[in-house]
Amino acid sequence: MPDARPLITLLTDFGERDSFVASMKGVILSINSSVAIVDLSHQIASHQIQEAGYFLKSCYYYFPEKTIHVAVVDPGVGTERRALLVSAAGSFFVGPDNGLFTELLEQEEGAKVWQVNNPQYRLETIGSTFDGRDVFAPAAAWLSKGVPPTFFGPVVHDPIRRSVAIPVWHEELLIGKIISIDRFGNLISNITARQVREFRAANGQTVEIHIGTYIINELVGSYSQGNRQSPSALINSSGNLEIFLQEENAAQGLRVGVGEEVRLC
Repeated sequence: MPDARPLITLLTDFGERDSFVASMKGVILSINSSVAIVDLSHQIASHQIQEAGYFLKSCYYYFPEKTIHVAVVDPGVGTERRALLVSAAGSFFVGPDNGLFTELLEQEEGAKVWQVNNPQYRLETIGSTFDGRDVFAPAAAWLSKGVPPTFFGPVVHDPIRRSVAIPVWHEELLIGKIISIDRFGNLISNITARQVREFRAANGQTVEIHIGTYIINELVGSYSQGNRQSPSALINSSGNLEIFLQEENAAQGLRVGVGEEVRLC
């Protein structure tokens, strides 16, 4: 049986109005016309590395092994920050060394990392503002043609890891934060299902969620069990505590954004 068609995914904050995403796809296909390209999302909020890290963590393991994931949320483009190639979970990840891969590196302890600095596998262009097209896209395309990771550059032992907000216990409270807002306006926290279970075990099986001036009594099992007038909470499909208004935008309705504190009492 022939090998499966190579698969490259793209995750960016570029949107779809400009030529950025199309240019990346053109570079990839000009190097390997047989590759399949999947758009994860191009709607990451501008420069929001944390949101991109959460997004990537939430979906990469649903793809086949040997998938090549290109993630470009890169406010430091044009600076001395490195370009990285990561091998983890049977797949590859290409993107900037700015902390975007923090969740991946923490989740996949056996990950290996290389710098992408071999000029043979990049485009030569006048400017230095579009590494998505000039560095990351060609690196992914050459990987899809079987170029070994070691050909791209030296091993990296110290990839940047940004500070990831971790829920903390304070007396009888568990305090977390909103780390992402999806397109429906649902508020995704960094509190996990396991931490909710641990909180229940330590506090008599009951849980009360506080966010802003709102108090939510207990979790529901689905969006249909919420209501439009007051917020509800559930464990989402990525295993995180999520706050929502049924069929409404909770971020707008509650006037809450990324970084807002969430407390379990």
